[in-house]
Amino acid sequence: MEAKKIKIQAISCHHCKMTIERELGELEGVRSVEVDVDAKTARIRWDAPATWEQIKKTLTEIGYPPEE
Repeated sequence: MEAKKIKIQAISCHHCKMTIERELGELEGVRSVEVDVDAKTARIRWDAPATWEQIKKTLTEIGYPPEE
């Protein structure tokens, strides 16, 4: 299993949290998504077939581009 904790400046409320968790949770292979609104971070855990590139692309498409 792979995991990454990322900073997402666009997170501002619990609606943002719910959107990110829902959208990433729909990707095949994503095991967990934990968003911290106050810290503006997300911890994501995944297995194949999900990839970091796919996760990053999805975040950008929904308006929450990750900082790397």
